[in-house]
Amino acid sequence: MDKFLLKSYDYADDGMDLVKIFADEPHLFFLDSSLSDSPRGRYSFIGFDPFFVFSSRGADSLESLRKEFNQYAVAFENTPVPLCSGIVGFLSYDLGLKFENIKRQLVDDVRTPDCLFGFYDALLTVDHHQKKLYVTSTGFPEKNHNLIQRRAQERLQKITARISTHLKPGGGAGDFSADTPGEELGHSNFTQLEYLIAIDRALDHIRRGDIYQINLSQRFSVHPMDFDWDVEPLELYKALRRRSPSYFGGYFDAGNFQIVSSSPEQFLRKQGSVIETRPMKGTRPRGETPAQDAKRKNDLLASPKEIAELLMVTDLERNDLGRVCEYGSVRVKDLRRIEEYKTVFQATSAIEGKIRYDKDCFDVLKACFPSGSVTGCPKIRAMEIIEELEGRRRGIYTGSLGYISFNNEMDFNVLIRTMLVTKREISFHVGGGIVADSVPQKEYEETLVKAAAMRQALHSVLSVKVGVR
Repeated sequence: MDKFLLKSYDYADDGMDLVKIFADEPHLFFLDSSLSDSPRGRYSFIGFDPFFVFSSRGADSLESLRKEFNQYAVAFENTPVPLCSGIVGFLSYDLGLKFENIKRQLVDDVRTPDCLFGFYDALLTVDHHQKKLYVTSTGFPEKNHNLIQRRAQERLQKITARISTHLKPGGGAGDFSADTPGEELGHSNFTQLEYLIAIDRALDHIRRGDIYQINLSQRFSVHPMDFDWDVEPLELYKALRRRSPSYFGGYFDAGNFQIVSSSPEQFLRKQGSVIETRPMKGTRPRGETPAQDAKRKNDLLASPKEIAELLMVTDLERNDLGRVCEYGSVRVKDLRRIEEYKTVFQATSAIEGKIRYDKDCFDVLKACFPSGSVTGCPKIRAMEIIEELEGRRRGIYTGSLGYISFNNEMDFNVLIRTMLVTKREISFHVGGGIVADSVPQKEYEETLVKAAAMRQALHSVLSVKVGVR
């Protein structure tokens, strides 16, 4: 099959109104560019009711997923959007441990799959730059031509009928209540002293030459039943995206749990033969005045520690891409661009290369996963030390959420600034890069800066006033 059905609309909203229409559908996702002022934020994608759900634990998860995917890989022609059908889901950080055969020592108290993807035959795409909405339908998984056409038509009609009465020009993202601080919400698996001791132990590994850098995180958790609170994950996502808009945010309903993310970091994108990764290292909180804002931005720009940190990760990512790219094609496109977000400044690099003729998206993911920006350098030794120091398994945190289109293009984020929502617990990790001249207290404070938007979002949707628990 090389054709698909398509319907387009003029559309000036941001996609959240459409997500609400399909809130009760199984395996709903929203790959959301709530920041849309650059090429990175051009598209947002919505899908639900996949025709197949792949879930796996184990080092061979990607290989098994590739076999399922290849049944539907096809060269759709003249697609106005990068994703008209494909697989959408996540890779857990823990899958990377299995790729490298790293001994797992931490408590696994969440037990999310290593890999979970829905296979979506019909999707909605918001083109924020052109102010257009596209609905596409492919007829998968049918094989017979007539059955393909029938299913494609039925699925298209189902979606367009449900959205037709809701489409209206403009409107933005709706009304919201005022921000509430919420800085104290959530219980960490570390006390402040314990986290500072863990940083000291990481610094000792650096002094001994085991590693040059490591990303160390702590996990915060909230138990809704403690507050007589029946959490609505979509409401939590709406609150988070307001407080922390991003280029690579997302909501993903995995059935037994939901992922709520405002990630600013792109992990891997493949367009045509070009692969790009955009590691982030270095954070400063936004100021309360323009003068304070400028001072903090300049401080990040000039910081020797932050410069060294991102340079090391940039070099690591160059090496990872080199495993799957044509010789001599890997280059650093951007080195230490300071990006502005609502609550923080972030330092970012961009590295790209041309994929080898004998490699595909799954090869690229396996070669580069997890991102070096959330492990350390050298990557494998840093991951081993993370297992020694962090106290709880990461699960989805610092894994990746995104898509691979049946056209063999892909886009994945790094799952930071991300909450995992279950019936019994909402949890999120925050971390930072530790290098030789790190000051433990400042590193601890940086994690709290990164936690602020998630705590505020949680606080805003609680039905009762809460403090530290």
